[in-house]
Amino acid sequence: MTPQELAAQIARILSTIIDGRALDDDASLTVTEADTQVERPRNRDHGDWASNVAMKFAKRLGENPRVLAEQVATEIAAIDGVASAEIAGPGFINITLDAASAGETARVIVTEGSQYGRGAALEGQHIHLEFVSANPTGPLHLGHTRWAALGDSLSRVLRAAGAEVTNEYYINDAGAQMDKFGRSVLAAALGEPAPEDAYPGEYIHELGAKVLEQIPDLAAQAAEDRAAALSLAQEAAYQQQLAEIKDSLERFNVHFDVFFSERTLHTAGADGTPSPIEGSVDRLREQGHVYEDDGAIWVRTTTFGDDKDRVFTRGNGIYTYFAADAAYYLSKKDRGFGEKIYLLGADHHGYVGRLTAIAGAAGDDTERDITALIGQLVNLNGAKLSKRAGNIVELDDLLEWLGSDALRYWLARYPADSPLSLDGEKLRSRTNDNPVFYVQYAHARTRAVDRNAEAAGIDRSAFEPAQLTHDTETELLGKLQQYPAIVAGAADLREPHRIARYLEELAADYHRWYDNCRVIPQGEDPVTDLHRTRLWLNDAAGQVIRNGLDLLGVSAPERL
Repeated sequence: MTPQELAAQIARILSTIIDGRALDDDASLTVTEADTQVERPRNRDHGDWASNVAMKFAKRLGENPRVLAEQVATEIAAIDGVASAEIAGPGFINITLDAASAGETARVIVTEGSQYGRGAALEGQHIHLEFVSANPTGPLHLGHTRWAALGDSLSRVLRAAGAEVTNEYYINDAGAQMDKFGRSVLAAALGEPAPEDAYPGEYIHELGAKVLEQIPDLAAQAAEDRAAALSLAQEAAYQQQLAEIKDSLERFNVHFDVFFSERTLHTAGADGTPSPIEGSVDRLREQGHVYEDDGAIWVRTTTFGDDKDRVFTRGNGIYTYFAADAAYYLSKKDRGFGEKIYLLGADHHGYVGRLTAIAGAAGDDTERDITALIGQLVNLNGAKLSKRAGNIVELDDLLEWLGSDALRYWLARYPADSPLSLDGEKLRSRTNDNPVFYVQYAHARTRAVDRNAEAAGIDRSAFEPAQLTHDTETELLGKLQQYPAIVAGAADLREPHRIARYLEELAADYHRWYDNCRVIPQGEDPVTDLHRTRLWLNDAAGQVIRNGLDLLGVSAPERL
């Protein structure tokens, strides 16, 4: 019996009790599984699961908590698979499952395989998740690396909870930074001195050389029409740099469904229809939040908590960055997304009010339809500045030095709003002090047990869960039962780090079980159904570790 199934049974029991009371406010006492979730007691002498449901509902029923707890506990004790239900303190109910019921979890996990832990808590939600969105004017660096790991892991967790998620990278390919990029590359391609405001780094010279390969007569074109040559060089370098960014992300095991170009917001339709950015001001005007002052067009964002109203177009008719942000938000809305999640860097903290105001001005619910998660800075001791970029720690160099798994795991195991200072050598270490190695080693150990069991002629032809009575088996089974709730909670709170911390606890429970309970008999001892049943438990642990690592974008190696 899983904790979710137990919670559902308790909800049914309490609902029946309420129905029998005939209170005037029965309608306000609807009970759901969310009200009856059980927890793992810290002291295992108190049972397998604990419920505070009697204390939660006693006052609303006008009942003494212990009296209500006794009534609920009597019904819980009658549930098939429950060994006992006892009252503690002011009204806690401590529940102990019988060994067969608890052990059945192993068969459920092995049977469900990669689907174990996946649920429908967010089913029907169509979520847009935007993250990284670095300017395509240079390589990805350490800061982008954290947002990439967190964003992709969050997407995987949300999907595991039943949501439909679209990962989107917003390409800032319009504006002053692109002009600066183009001038930098053109000068490098032509062997000219770098402009005063040029982007630094060897990568600019590499891009210049590649552009020259694509456009051999670039110098001649520049002599004839500098502006046209600049446009050609800028576009060629942009496409090359964007391709490198995509390649780096894929090697980091980060996947995007859509790469959205900012330039499309400025492009009018072939039939003469206004560009999205032009049309967006009219749409906001329809909501009643646009006004004009001093020749400029403004959006009254202070209505939605922004610190000041925002300029949409200045007196010269030039659109602001805010205008592009508004048009982009409306694009997401038009594409049918419900919640729009933005994963932003620490330097964008002031951006949250602006985004929220855009959502409100567009007629959306600012509490439901938009979420902005602020990530904090990360530094990595021992990391060397990129030889190509000169002034940054480049993602490609980090992948070569540390590998994707170590980076993905360590960056995902902390809350987004927690500043990070990581030790590069620790990330590389193959010791139990390194959490990713510790968890991956637990998985590799489950696979080694499988190989040794096969060699010893042990299979899963028998399953006797009532025999799984060792303390470490009870602990391991309890931890495995918690996995679906951990996934659902991580999705609901938008906190993928909960998966990593759970996996570390699960790995510890597995290693303790491995040290105490043998799957393969010693010496000439015969193979029994206990050994075969323990193989089920071993495989269940390996499956859950695999499932959890997959949600973090980390591999589950067969051997270490």
